[in-house]
Amino acid sequence: MRAMRHFSVKLNDGHSMPILGFGTSAPAKLWGTFFRPELVQTSLEVSLKKLQLSYVDLFLIHFPVALKPGEELFPKNTDGKLLSDTVDLCTTWEALEKCKEAGLAKSIGVSNFNCKQLEMILNKPGLKYKPVCNQVECHLYLNQSKLLDFCKSKDIILTAYGVLGSDPEKEWVTKNYPVILEDPVLNVIAEKHQRTPAQVALRYQLQRGLVVLVKSFTEKRIRENFQVFDFQLTPEDMKTLDGLNRNLRYFKDTYFADHPDYPFYDEY
Repeated sequence: MRAMRHFSVKLNDGHSMPILGFGTSAPAKLWGTFFRPELVQTSLEVSLKKLQLSYVDLFLIHFPVALKPGEELFPKNTDGKLLSDTVDLCTTWEALEKCKEAGLAKSIGVSNFNCKQLEMILNKPGLKYKPVCNQVECHLYLNQSKLLDFCKSKDIILTAYGVLGSDPEKEWVTKNYPVILEDPVLNVIAEKHQRTPAQVALRYQLQRGLVVLVKSFTEKRIRENFQVFDFQLTPEDMKTLDGLNRNLRYFKDTYFADHPDYPFYDEY
């Protein structure tokens, strides 16, 4: 039980969530070639070994999206602009609360919310359940420090995706941005600890109190990405890595520029 507590975080609704998760988002063309079911199995096997357990509760994080055959996740008009509706966030949150009460979800949270949007939910009359987490892009070049402090003050877990950068094959990812894992400062710290740059980038976020989602297409790197619990970055290391922040987003704001609530990725 001690190991389980070490590798999980308590949510504000009483449930627990692992602090390190395996990301499965990928361009469609990669699913049949690189992103195979056995890689997910490898991730689970590594988790079991780290936790020293004979079984594991599978914690799934997903968006409640139902698509019919031929439908697009982000439909566009003939001019290539995003087709969107104005949806009241508080009404949507009330629907999620009903899902939780019906037993369709154990915990409910949000993604890509800024502080203003979180406050809209938190200050909603008749609120039954607070968001347990806010899943956002967060990495060394976008450390989300203000948003992290706000979420901590409201007992909301900040969950980081894109921790090592992101796959430029995705339509919504900006091309030709600097590669995080090639950063010279990161590599110096990694060499000092005899770790990979990815392991240091992951450890940095874990020590800040985030839940981290990390993705890889190779078994070797999946195993390496879970080897982040047996070393510690020094306060000096953390301060140096804090200094790498550039407020740089790999996930393009402009992809949703036609949405009526744009921009909705801003910290405040």
